[in-house]
Order: sequence, then C-alpha cells, then structure tokens
Amino acid sequence: MICYQLRCDAGHEFEGWFPGSEAFDDQARRNLLSCPQCGTVNVVRALMAPAVRTAPARVPEAARPGAEAGVAMPAALMAAMQRLRQHVEERCENVGDKFADEALKIHRGDGEQRGIYGRASEEDCDRLADEGIEIMAIPWVPRADG
Repeated sequence: MICYQLRCDAGHEFEGWFPGSEAFDDQARRNLLSCPQCGTVNVVRALMAPAVRTAPARVPEAARPGAEAGVAMPAALMAAMQRLRQHVEERCENVGDKFADEALKIHRGDGEQRGIYGRASEEDCDRLADEGIEIMAIPWVPRADG
C-alpha cells in the first residue's frame, strides 16, 4: 500500500491510500477521488517527503480500524465516511441480503443497470469475484444526522 499526500484544486490537502501508483492514476482518471472537505474531483498528488522507518510503526489504539460501531476514528475520516454513506444511500438501491444475486443479474444483463448496495457473505464475494464482478466493502458508519 502507498500513502499519497493529495491536494484538490481548492488547496485542501489530505491523505489517500492506494495499492500502487497505477491505482491512483486509474481512480483519478475516472474521477473516483474527491476532496473530503469540498467534494471536488480535481485531485492531484502533492509533494511529500519520503517516510523512512527504522523501527516498526506503532499505531495508537484509537486509530486502529475496527468493524464494530463505536471504535474511535479521526473526525475528518468519520465525516468523509458519513458523506460517502449519504452519497451511496441517495444514488443507489439497498438490496440487503440479495446483493450478490442482484449484482449477478445486472452483470449478466438480466437485471436493470443501477447502483446497488447491501450485504454479502464471504462466499457471495468469492462467487462474484469468480464471475469477474468487482465489489467494494465500505465501512458503514453512523449517519451524520442520526
């Protein structure tokens, strides 16, 4: 994984983690990156100093990711995740536990082309991957208004 310092055209700076530089280039080209402060998709890599580590990094307990609700998360990250949830809920259909079946229908042309979200088991995820369907797990944080 690579951590890039990113900057939007409004001058806001933030970090982004990517599997490699190609992943950043691909996501930027497809306008999949956006500024967590203003939402613009005009995002570029900012100049950054290389990270040189001489000992294993120690991650503070509060910054460690967790699956359960209530795990401490930096405020800016929480706000970005809440905006992501709102974006998904406004633009996609919640198909619940039928996510894998609906994704397969859409992929095969048997279902209406639309954005969907829901839940999938590990077996469902493997089945979708075997079909060549790319999915993404998103941490589902509490709503900003709730």
